[in-house]
Amino acid sequence: MARNRNTRTKTTFFFTVFTITAFCYFTPVFGFGSSPSLPSHSHHDHSHNNQVTARKFEIANDMFWKDGQPFQIIGGDLHYFRVLPEYWEDRLLRAKALGLNTIQTYVPWNLHEPEPAKLVFEGIADIVSFLKLCHKLGFLVMLRAGPYICAEWDLGGFPAWLLAIEPALRLRTSDPAFLHLVERWWEILLPKVVPLLYENGGPIIMVQIENEFGSNGNDKAYLHHLATLARGHLGDDTILYTINGGTREKLDRGTIREDNVFSAVDFPTASDPWPRFELQKEFNAPGKSPPLSAEFYTGWLTHWGEKIAETDADFTASVLEKILARNGSAVLYMVHGGTNFGFYNGANREDESVYMADITSYDYDAPIRESGDVDNAKFKALRRVIEAYSAVPLPSVPFNNEKTGYGRIQLQKKEFLLDIVDRISSTDVVESENPMSMESVGQMFGFLLYVSEYAAKDDGNILYIPEVHDRAQVFISCSSEDNGGRPIYVGTIERWSNLTLGLPKTECVSNISLYLLVENMGRINHGNYIFDRKGILYSVYLDERILNQWKMIPIPLNNLNEVPKTNPVIQVAYSEFTDVSAHRGAKENVTKEPAFYVGRFSIDKVNLVNDTFISFRGWGRGIAFVNGFNIGRYWPLKGPQCNLYVPAPVLRHGENVVVVLELESPNAELVIDSVDQPDFTCTSSKSNLHRLEQTTYTI
Repeated sequence: MARNRNTRTKTTFFFTVFTITAFCYFTPVFGFGSSPSLPSHSHHDHSHNNQVTARKFEIANDMFWKDGQPFQIIGGDLHYFRVLPEYWEDRLLRAKALGLNTIQTYVPWNLHEPEPAKLVFEGIADIVSFLKLCHKLGFLVMLRAGPYICAEWDLGGFPAWLLAIEPALRLRTSDPAFLHLVERWWEILLPKVVPLLYENGGPIIMVQIENEFGSNGNDKAYLHHLATLARGHLGDDTILYTINGGTREKLDRGTIREDNVFSAVDFPTASDPWPRFELQKEFNAPGKSPPLSAEFYTGWLTHWGEKIAETDADFTASVLEKILARNGSAVLYMVHGGTNFGFYNGANREDESVYMADITSYDYDAPIRESGDVDNAKFKALRRVIEAYSAVPLPSVPFNNEKTGYGRIQLQKKEFLLDIVDRISSTDVVESENPMSMESVGQMFGFLLYVSEYAAKDDGNILYIPEVHDRAQVFISCSSEDNGGRPIYVGTIERWSNLTLGLPKTECVSNISLYLLVENMGRINHGNYIFDRKGILYSVYLDERILNQWKMIPIPLNNLNEVPKTNPVIQVAYSEFTDVSAHRGAKENVTKEPAFYVGRFSIDKVNLVNDTFISFRGWGRGIAFVNGFNIGRYWPLKGPQCNLYVPAPVLRHGENVVVVLELESPNAELVIDSVDQPDFTCTSSKSNLHRLEQTTYTI
């Protein structure tokens, strides 16, 4: 819809000639008013000599000031953990070409401490290298240190092992047991970033405390403790900030004024920004409220079963201009979304019956697309606006990275998933009277197999699982049957429907083995249901009686930046591979039982190794690995994502190996395709994952 725009204005600052003092300081005189007054903790007194310190970022006169000069933040969220390190510079240079001067990023605790005291700061988790690269390229940084981040990231960034602690922790509260773990984490993280603070010569101008606490939190003591903890590590000169939705209620719950913490706002892009900025002033000290939209939404998230989120480019740009034209600041969320590689995608839940897992792509309809493309309407529209308010000329816009479709890849079924159970060490198998959660048995991501037995009835049995998180595929087997006891698929129980399941009548002289393969589809990252344990959380009922005596068998699969000690994917991938034509022997391999499928394709050394996408049209749902790297989940039957992004750094000249764990319905011909474009047009006729409207959810 066309909208009238106000005449574009741009504030111009007039400076007098600088006078060099005997001590080589420069004294700026601004035609519009006085220079900033420093915070009370500063050792400098501007009222005497208006001296400017060498490096200082501060707030005064409702403005940001960088080294004594007014500064307008034109930033964007770009998360290092959603982009391969080999592409960090590529994406940052594209953000520079858009006109940004600041990068905002979260720090996901769970990526850096996947197990208690197991610390990871290498590879995609090398946050220090990312921050140094931002500095090298001329960006300032707003660091969102958490410990809770939301971010459509598993458990909002909290490590899943927090959910295994008994008695249960009260997350995002001043629960002493929880705070002790937060303190221990920040004692590791914050000293790493101290040398990178702006006043120490680095790029970090602000550090966020928690994230959108006003949306669901109610424990101000927790926020105060975090602020005190951060000050103890970072000192008094670094600006601490909070971000909350632009309503009075959310700002009141999420602002910590007593600790000299700057309160920024976010709000739907469709809103008029300036009434929100006026409200923001009420939650900051006088003169300490520069208007900042700390999450200016360029797009939106997408769950499985929804249409891909899209927002109008010109409208988005017009709202941004309303902010910048009056000297407001904004951080684009997202400037580049990236990808939820591995098992780290989050999920949302607004009530007991609705669970919505995020898709693998975090494209977000951002101006820099998932694969880095910038030749699109949104990038161009936003760049036109930003260029008019940039203090420096913008770099030229780079070309899109080249992408290559490597063609059809023939797969072979190599092994049933349930067959790897025999290779799982007995020391990893947990036995108990009742089912235990994934976290309790140390399986934080992926799949956990629950095994029990029951006696057959003449008329069959009824299975009921009161609470399964998130999806259980049910199999039964009888060792005395003619198929050699091969498991038979019975059906699937999902947390969003949670129906009973009839088990078929079986002529079995022995007990029937019951297999429940439970998939963790992503922990809830936002809202009141964030304490989201996975697996089977209560007793299992067979014909209204509790079924006892369970074995819990972990399925070890690669996660982002982690490789398990026993790795069935690698074992399957490099087992003997026999050439099979596209049709011969394929259809008889199709089965409803989860299985590993393997294919290979080559990249000639005379050609460049380029990004590609793997199309799973015609497949059901599962996980895919390329050269051992977990590129994420696919579910074309639900949609909208049909293709998974494969960055070039994952590939190599010569042979490349693709391993597919298909859970329910493989393509009849056992083929996938390497193509050169994303595809978000897969749809289902009916969705159990209800759409979550932007008006009811804030990141």
